[in-house]
Amino acid sequence: MIYFDNSATTFVSEAVRAKILELTDDTVSANPGSLHKLGTKAAELYEGIRKDTASLLGAKNEEIFFTSCATESANTAIKGYMSRNKRAGNAVISTRTEHKATLECLEYLSKLGYEIRYVKVGPDGKPVIESLEEELNKGGVALACFTLVNNETGSVLPFGEISKTVKALSPSTAIYLDCVQALGKMPINLSSFGADMCSFSGHKIHSVKGNGVLYVKKGVRIDPLILGGGQQEGMRSGTQSPVLAGAFLAALKEVSSGIEEAAAKTAEINAYLRKELADRDAIILSPEDALPYVLNVSFKGFESETMLHCLEIYDIYVSTVSACSSKAKKVSYVLLESGVDRKVAANAVRLSFSRYNTMEEAEEFIRRVDEIYEQFLLK
Repeated sequence: MIYFDNSATTFVSEAVRAKILELTDDTVSANPGSLHKLGTKAAELYEGIRKDTASLLGAKNEEIFFTSCATESANTAIKGYMSRNKRAGNAVISTRTEHKATLECLEYLSKLGYEIRYVKVGPDGKPVIESLEEELNKGGVALACFTLVNNETGSVLPFGEISKTVKALSPSTAIYLDCVQALGKMPINLSSFGADMCSFSGHKIHSVKGNGVLYVKKGVRIDPLILGGGQQEGMRSGTQSPVLAGAFLAALKEVSSGIEEAAAKTAEINAYLRKELADRDAIILSPEDALPYVLNVSFKGFESETMLHCLEIYDIYVSTVSACSSKAKKVSYVLLESGVDRKVAANAVRLSFSRYNTMEEAEEFIRRVDEIYEQFLLK
């Protein structure tokens, strides 16, 4: 099997499996909120996991909150900030190429009467700075929402320039950043990053589904999304799970080591596939400076879903649009917003890699693409 759909989800690593077994032992399975010694032990374990997670992300302990997924983190950050900071302004700035978790939150806010201003993006998927400046200069911007690495094209946000522009023209504007596809693939140090809130997902870094992290910079105030017993300082009520938090930490430890080496290996795979596919008249849609873990390509003569199922015959797995939108069988809105012709976008397939993919898999992929063309187009 060749699995090139890691932006949708990653397979669970052996280290995570082992950690889950360890943390489901009866001696550490009590409710961290219980007053007896087993509860105290579970609470201490949970706080230790939180401390280590914060350390790896370059954050303070009190800035890290465990959630069920990045979508929950995004909802908490975006809705919570606007709810808590009504005097900060009535406008939110973003782009139309964001993940659905952000776009649907913005649509929700729009229905509540907030003004959503969308910044234009260029062919490389990056916000056009002049458009950002124009929207900021209108005033009243409480929050800016962006994605560090686009999940469909791998386009990398020039966050330093974006942050500098936002803070120069609107110093009180808070910044929320979707870091899901960046985690473990590029260095992230939240203490020097410049974002006020960030979301992360466990199942994109070889943890299990059902765990995520929300970063909220110290001093930033937001309303909680989930109310209840007041766990996690009231930010995210619900019984804490050392198992899920520990699974996230185990995965984070793995992907935090050897980031540069893994990126270099992945870049070789990406470059090889770019060349070979371009030689076969495929159109490369990911920008040249995209994160190497994502390669979006349009195959002439094949609609995206057709190519996906052809590859599936050979036990090769890729995706079309984002997994969050794929069931709708729509053309990628990310590609369309970036100016890609609809016919080209309709044939687009996303290859997404993890540090565990190999050059041998890439070479086999090309051989199978050749067979598919010979079988279906060259008769």
